Amino acid sequence: MGASVQNSIPRRDPALVMRLSRLGSMHQCRLSFMRVLTRRLANENWSFARPVFDVDAKGVGHAVYTATGPARTYSLVAFAHDLPPEERSDRVIATAWDATFTLFDGVPTADDIERLSHNVPYQEAGRVNEKSLSVSRANRSVRLWKHMVDALAKGEQPDVDKVASVGYLMRTTAVYGSGKLGAADHETIADRPEFDAPFQAEMLSVFLTRAFVRDMINHMARARGGAQSAELALDIAHGLGIGNSTGLGMAPFLINHPVLLNNWVAAREEAIARVRSLNTAQEAEANLFRSLFARVQVLVETWRSEHPVQIKKLVALKADLEKVEAYLGGDDLTANGPWDRLLIWTSAVLSEEGQELIASLILEPYGDLVDDLSPAMSDHRPDASRILGAMSVKATRNLMRAGYAQALETDWSAQENCARAWYVSEEKLEPRLGERFEEPIAEYEQPLSPGRDVALAFADLKTWGDDAPVSEFLLNHPEHRHSIRRVQINACAPYSEIQDNTICADMMPIDMLRYKLATFGATHFDPRSDRWLRICMFGNAPYPEELTPENADLWVYPDAEGNS
Repeated sequence: MGASVQNSIPRRDPALVMRLSRLGSMHQCRLSFMRVLTRRLANENWSFARPVFDVDAKGVGHAVYTATGPARTYSLVAFAHDLPPEERSDRVIATAWDATFTLFDGVPTADDIERLSHNVPYQEAGRVNEKSLSVSRANRSVRLWKHMVDALAKGEQPDVDKVASVGYLMRTTAVYGSGKLGAADHETIADRPEFDAPFQAEMLSVFLTRAFVRDMINHMARARGGAQSAELALDIAHGLGIGNSTGLGMAPFLINHPVLLNNWVAAREEAIARVRSLNTAQEAEANLFRSLFARVQVLVETWRSEHPVQIKKLVALKADLEKVEAYLGGDDLTANGPWDRLLIWTSAVLSEEGQELIASLILEPYGDLVDDLSPAMSDHRPDASRILGAMSVKATRNLMRAGYAQALETDWSAQENCARAWYVSEEKLEPRLGERFEEPIAEYEQPLSPGRDVALAFADLKTWGDDAPVSEFLLNHPEHRHSIRRVQINACAPYSEIQDNTICADMMPIDMLRYKLATFGATHFDPRSDRWLRICMFGNAPYPEELTPENADLWVYPDAEGNS
């Protein structure tokens, strides 16, 4: 990369970036966790094998998939089940699934598999140990699964339009890690280079799960059709990802992990700022951007949703892409700060969905400039949540004014501004968002409205002298500890807070879900309501045995002819 840097473009203002509507318009980029994983696997020449595939004609059994890197081997242990239709549910309270998995640290022995077989299929009702790094489960997309088995068993390939309309054969309903169900705590593996970026163990589990799903569909077709059956064609297999159904349970994560949220956003914003600061671009870099833009047009064309909000956003996005195409026709993208000029133009002309897509896309030609940011997306500051009690009341109030101006200006007595309350359902054991003035839920409210809570703390601070330490204030008002902690975190982590009201009447929870899933690397966001959505992971990616440095990164973009 031979372009010059002018070092004058700062990161975008948190007040712009951290609004819910913009977070809900984010797209995957080079720093997304799935792509970080596949790049590493390829660049370090990891090898893959399937030492065990013991599944009967009914689709019941287990399989083991290994991934071996420079220092360690990890194994996906998969259990396949014959699930009655009436027991199939994507809810977190389900008790049975079509398949269950654990990512095992090392290669499991027969005794390990026997032990896991009595626990992993039961998920929350079972227990694993520190040799398990994640525990997960998945359900079939029933109609597509049946169609594909029927076609392949007869020696035919499935209908490509039916395959494309769904995009996956199985969808995960949870991928647990970090000590859940007895699995290894994150701290025990955080110092391993392969896990220096966030959620890499979970992404590896999903990557290997996709190979298991492909092998299962071929196995079931052979069991049904025998010698006349066909293997799933490679081009169709490549187009299949792993689906995921995500609901309100993921939304509190972003609020409850402010440092992690800051690091995710800050890394992407730093990458964007670095590229915007280039005075010039090489012709090859501009050409790569143009070719990927053409592939993005294909990706957007195949993006389907039945939700009115996303339908409207897709209409606007397609119009945005037409405007970008016209812009590119009049600019060679090589001189006079081309990427900064492009983003200034997008901010004036495109929707937020279009702006964020182009902001992600300008990073693609510059892996050597931005890829080093991925380790910084982890949270390496265990002391960040420690309250600085010696800070003065005056300094604390100043931090509140600087980081929470909108919250301090909000009229929290107006019902529309505090219409909702977050709580945990006793029956379903899931986070819920209820109507504060219609349901008796206020006493069960979770602290998931940082803006309101900081405003309440600010009001109570008004009667305190400027020089008093905030520790004295908290001795008298311990109910504000979580707010003071967040204010101090925000002072050194400016992207740690959502700059919007998370309990107002018109808040869209799916905006939070969309941001987190985009950071994972998901595509084809399909809201099913304002509170849950479906997405696809690793769609168009190479399978483990095909992975090379040449195909390990840009797989997320289908080629301009629409093939994977």
